[in-house]
Amino acid sequence: MKNCFKLTFDSGQTALAIRVDRQAELPDALERIGLGGSHSILVVVGGASKISEADFLRIKRLFTEVLAPIAESLGAYVVDGGTDVGIMQLMGQARTQIGAKFALIGVTPENKVALPNQQELTADSTPLEQNHTHFVMVPGDNWGDESPWISRVATVLANNAPSLTILLNGGEITFEDAFYSIKTGRLVVAIAGSGRTADILADALRGEATDERAKKLAKSGILQYVNLIDIEKGVENISKIIKDLLSN
Repeated sequence: MKNCFKLTFDSGQTALAIRVDRQAELPDALERIGLGGSHSILVVVGGASKISEADFLRIKRLFTEVLAPIAESLGAYVVDGGTDVGIMQLMGQARTQIGAKFALIGVTPENKVALPNQQELTADSTPLEQNHTHFVMVPGDNWGDESPWISRVATVLANNAPSLTILLNGGEITFEDAFYSIKTGRLVVAIAGSGRTADILADALRGEATDERAKKLAKSGILQYVNLIDIEKGVENISKIIKDLLSN
């Protein structure tokens, strides 16, 4: 395990971060940045930089009116990929927009992200999202290296409390995220209508799959979907479904 440090963003917001080399170090590492105990966990995975503007706008309400309020009301921790793009950006912004206090933990491959005020940046470094409260920096030179770590961080933080993965939009890496959650027995809820991977998985659950990976995940028995279109009728129904699943 490496060092624990504080990040200060241009906005003045701060976050605690820690570098971890091995998954066995996670319980101690998370304790060191104040994340001990047992908490309900909401894992959020899906579209990052390649999410379309139309999909982005369609799912924005889900974060401010459903996911962030649920995390706040249940005192849950939220775990995602931590960068300032796509669903991770939406999660951070929603937390601040509703004035929430829940811990928002970004799990990122160390060699792919740009820390605030970092002088030497590679061309493809992605900034961290400034509304997150904690970051776990893990080994990795490629996007997707963080997928098993996101799932493991969630399991350690839950410590036998309920946990749930919400999957929105997404590309190839999102299949990996779903696989790792399902492998640990964590229910994955795909948001149908949010685009790309989420819609492919929802199709598989309806028996309309053409993608072999989606068929395999659908057969796990711990993949479900809810329709984003339901949010147009009001957020109460979709909120109740997710809240009930996370409270079990």
